[in-house]
Amino acid sequence: MTVRRRRLRINDPLRYERGWWDVGTKWVAGVDEVGRGPLAGPVVAAAVILPADVQVRGASDSKLLSPKARLEVDAEVRSVAAAVGLGAASSAIVDLLGITGATRTALKRALDALSLHPGHVVLDGLPVRGLGWEHCAVVKADYRIHCVASASVVAKVCRDRLMARLHTRYPEYGWDHNRGYGTKDHREALRRFGPSPHHRKSFAGVVSSP
Repeated sequence: MTVRRRRLRINDPLRYERGWWDVGTKWVAGVDEVGRGPLAGPVVAAAVILPADVQVRGASDSKLLSPKARLEVDAEVRSVAAAVGLGAASSAIVDLLGITGATRTALKRALDALSLHPGHVVLDGLPVRGLGWEHCAVVKADYRIHCVASASVVAKVCRDRLMARLHTRYPEYGWDHNRGYGTKDHREALRRFGPSPHHRKSFAGVVSSP
């Protein structure tokens, strides 16, 4: 996979970032998270800063890419990014703070993990109150803004690897393929074996009512 340098065209994938670069903001961080909906596992967030005019071919909303394409994009982002930060919030944090608080925790940890201080931060979705970082939020930014799309892929690949690792310890739940989401086979396993330490006890359907 190759990195495309600046190529101006009508549908410029770097249009958002270029608006900040052109006014002297060197480091633009795109941030996204995955794992809000699963019954098990962490919320994982990634923050990505790309050098000016660097485009990673194939970077898009991770949900639109095949597993193979995500791995290729993840490797390319990591090889060319000026900085990548990762953050996670465990299932215990989800149960303690709720999914909104856990998402905020993962996003903040990802930003705090960056080796460069961004001059501008943009998130997918809506503004996050209490994040501790000044930021903009754009709906569908994981599709519309290149650095956020790159972060989306990095976060997804990281979480998938974590769930595959947990699968080796708890193979009965099928986390190697359902990634902790509430699929039919996962819910059946919950009925048979009960929740693991990595299930979100606060989520409906994880703990049976007495």
